[in-house]
Amino acid sequence: MERRDFDALTCPDCRGDLLLRGDIRPGRRRRGLLSCKGCEAIWPVRDGLPRMYREQWVVGPDRLLRFIYDGAPRLHDPAVRYMLPVMQLGGTEGAMRRAYLRRLELGNLRPSEDGGPLRILEVGVGAGANIPLVLERLPSGLPVEYWGLDLSAGMLAASRRRLRRLGERRARLLLGDAHVLPFRDRWFDRVFHVGGIGGFRDPAAALAEMSRVARPGSPIVIVDEQLEAGGAKNLWKRLWFRAVTFYDDDPRCPTDLLPDDAADVLEEQMSAFYYCLRFRPPEQVTGPVD
Repeated sequence: MERRDFDALTCPDCRGDLLLRGDIRPGRRRRGLLSCKGCEAIWPVRDGLPRMYREQWVVGPDRLLRFIYDGAPRLHDPAVRYMLPVMQLGGTEGAMRRAYLRRLELGNLRPSEDGGPLRILEVGVGAGANIPLVLERLPSGLPVEYWGLDLSAGMLAASRRRLRRLGERRARLLLGDAHVLPFRDRWFDRVFHVGGIGGFRDPAAALAEMSRVARPGSPIVIVDEQLEAGGAKNLWKRLWFRAVTFYDDDPRCPTDLLPDDAADVLEEQMSAFYYCLRFRPPEQVTGPVD
């Protein structure tokens, strides 16, 4: 991240403006502090990576899943690529990713009115497998910032390795909690999350946060586990699905947890084990008038 990128961030405690102190330039120690101008909370920056959460927030399934992802980040991509098709008795990783990326409507993006960059946020960026797929689907010539937030330092390290291999410099990564996104209201042109909301301690709060930081009318896409209708009749699928979702008592699409003002809601079953949920923040934004 560069110094100007920190303007996008707000204090997770009070959403106040932040002041960066320290030297985060490449080649330096890249350490610093983000101090809130309002509540005076302090958020560290280490190796250029902001840490925008408090450890006491990480409880229940959040803590369990972070432990798993931190322990074996290099195994995540091979497991998705080779094991899931076998478990589901069909389908491929590529077909699944193409299906949910269509719902982001990347081809509809146009230059911003102020000439600034378009911004895409992936909540739970993991090892970064979606980053090149999203960027290659964008209309040519658009200035874009790709923001990836995750609670697992191990997965973010895997993302950084991927970005270095690709020579990709449009991505900004940070450690953060999906329940308290450290971004300004209505900041992102696209927001999406893949493969983890069923393990969040409060999925409704995370959905509300994604809606808050998305621009009015922009698509928000959520993908996670749900057994296809009739799948329970197949013993193989039922057993594997239970193994994949061991941390969740009721893995399903959280349509009923969407914000009350969610618009244009679409729920689809993408594969034997996964749903895709698309919704939008309302076009008309209500709030206090200055």
